[in-house]
This record gives sequence, C-alpha cells and structure tokens, in this order.
Amino acid sequence: MQRNHVSSSRIRSVGWENDILEIEFNDGSIYHYHNVSQSEYLSFIHSGSLGTALSQLDKVHSYNRVN
Repeated sequence: MQRNHVSSSRIRSVGWENDILEIEFNDGSIYHYHNVSQSEYLSFIHSGSLGTALSQLDKVHSYNRVN
C-alpha cells in the first residue's frame, strides 16, 4: 500500500486501500486499522490533529501491528 508523509509528532505516513488504513509511526511501527471507510480516511487525514483523530479511530476500529 502506498503511504503519504504527514506532518505529525507521532505519525510518519498514512495510506488507505480496501477499507484498511495503514499508519506508520515515527518509531517505524506500522499498524492496520480495519473497516475504515474512504470518508473516514479523508476526515482523518484532513483533521486538525492526527493524534486526536487517531484516538477516535482507536475506539471504533480494530487494529493490529503488521511489522
């Protein structure tokens, strides 16, 4: 999955494909968030604070570390 660099103190890059949001953190860890719609992804990447938006995703989507 292609990820795009983002400006965040915790997150290095994000990508989305087939309802999976992929997040690469600054420490190099990569997580997949499942059942994330395209509209949720777009709201996430355009949010004022990716950290705050990620906290909301943590509450409603399952996720796992992939590396």
